[in-house]
Amino acid sequence: MLKFPFFKKLRFANVFILLLIVFASCALLICINYFTIKTLSANRAYINGESHYSKGQKDASRHLITYLYTKDQNQWKLYLEELKVPQGDGLARITLLKAGDNEVARQALLTGRNKEEDLDDVIWLFDNFKNVSFLAKAIKEWEQGDKLISELFIIGQQINAKIERNMLTLADQQKYLQIISSISDKLTINERNFSNTLGEGTRKIKSLLIITNIFFILMIVCSVCLYYSIMVKRLIVSKKEIEVKNQNLMIVNHELDRFVYSASHDLRSPITSLKGLIEITQLEDDPNQIKKYLNLMDQSLAKQDRFINDIIDYSKNKRYEVVMEPVSLMEIFDESISQLMHIENANRIKFTKELLIDKIQSDNLRLKIIISNLISNAIKYADSNKQEMNVSIKTYFIDGFHKIEVADNGIGINDEYKDNIFKMYFGTNKNKGSGLGLYIVKEAVENIKGNISVSSQSNIGSKFIVTIPYAYAS
Repeated sequence: MLKFPFFKKLRFANVFILLLIVFASCALLICINYFTIKTLSANRAYINGESHYSKGQKDASRHLITYLYTKDQNQWKLYLEELKVPQGDGLARITLLKAGDNEVARQALLTGRNKEEDLDDVIWLFDNFKNVSFLAKAIKEWEQGDKLISELFIIGQQINAKIERNMLTLADQQKYLQIISSISDKLTINERNFSNTLGEGTRKIKSLLIITNIFFILMIVCSVCLYYSIMVKRLIVSKKEIEVKNQNLMIVNHELDRFVYSASHDLRSPITSLKGLIEITQLEDDPNQIKKYLNLMDQSLAKQDRFINDIIDYSKNKRYEVVMEPVSLMEIFDESISQLMHIENANRIKFTKELLIDKIQSDNLRLKIIISNLISNAIKYADSNKQEMNVSIKTYFIDGFHKIEVADNGIGINDEYKDNIFKMYFGTNKNKGSGLGLYIVKEAVENIKGNISVSSQSNIGSKFIVTIPYAYAS
């Protein structure tokens, strides 16, 4: 009997796979949400940085124009201070492209007035997504903006040089004003494109996040529902199995009660008989009568011995697992017959064997119990009034089944008893048997997935046929 049937392993595997899917989905969902939030946070930091970039550029332009007309050195200093903001971001971009995350890039981003707590996210997004379409496009706009900032810086240097040499004319002021305004207009368009590109990327990430969340949530819900469904089915099956086991337990308890009651009676009965015979023998002087009493004692002990053997067979059949192994039917028959020759009239019986099959794969213990009990019954219920007493033993293979046939010409079984002969403690003659033999035979046959049938006529004989499936036996 298999302790872990394949279908139970399969059900366990299915449940394990569902739980694995749930845990994996939850883990992936957490990771995806974490990195998505990190990406969105970095996008926010970039947009915030762009606002500082834009403000720095516009303030620098304003201070430069004021310096152009007022020649106030404070305005020049303010211009240089504000221009450091976009210049710092430009230096950070170049450094990140060439060397990746380093102290120079971080200091440049701080110069660009980016918050220190945003630096990790900004650099992480740049390093890992610089080739992704939306960020690559934004970096391209950033690069163009840096070129315009460089032009603005050069114009500032030219204006400062002319002012320091007192060479700035009214025409120069008009020319430089137009150039600064043109650069500012181009930077405004460039900065707007940068923000729009990041905004578009943020919206795509948001949409992707929603779709991903819905997908994994549906996967988790479906897996949980399937898991719940499997568990409910298993509970229902377990409940049914428990009900069946309870019913079987009630039957077993009933049989056990009968067994204990009958066994205690059958074990004590020979002992009581022996004690009585011993007491009578002690008072007897006639050797012939003493011999008769001794013969009765021997019969009583033989009966108790048969009963104890039946109990042992009953116990083995109940407790031992089925073990499939090569079995020789010829050896079992020969061994059983030799062990049963002590039974009355056994030496008068003619045994004939026709074994068309000998070696099979089956349970040796149970086959011994089956064959020994069937031959024992054939001997015990032989008809001593007949001139010839025969027991025929056959084995053959037909229609995918092994057949074991034990037939005799004994006293037979009355029709009124045929339906009950395989019940526990049912016997047509309690003096010849314990009533356990055929019950044990039927239990043993069922344990090896076979069945047993009987045909019998009173005073003519009986035939028992044991059928064992070849597929199981092999």
